[in-house]
Amino acid sequence: MLECGPAIKVSIHLNRDTGAMHGFLVDEIIAFLRRTGIEGATMLQAHAGFGAHGRLHTEGAGDVAGLHLPVVIYFIEEQRKAEAILDELLTIVTDGLVEAHPTTILKNVASSEKVIS
Repeated sequence: MLECGPAIKVSIHLNRDTGAMHGFLVDEIIAFLRRTGIEGATMLQAHAGFGAHGRLHTEGAGDVAGLHLPVVIYFIEEQRKAEAILDELLTIVTDGLVEAHPTTILKNVASSEKVIS
């Protein structure tokens, strides 16, 4: 469990349908983060967005544009642990943008009690 205090937040911006060696790049990134022991990661998918090419992609487009939606994968980790995987992560990300920001963990509580079974 992450301790309160200084940490780093890494965000990866890419398209949901970007291909990789074995399937989609988003799945490869999530698998890599799990395999390397990152505490947790989240992927958020947008309803609409555009990138460097300026073409708007929307969820209800009904064609390939509807599958080409932007996603953000982010994780928060101790600086030492994040820095240890960054070179390999940057090699895996063949399309998109990766950013990192210093952050502070103020509270981290994990309960074993489930709200919904």
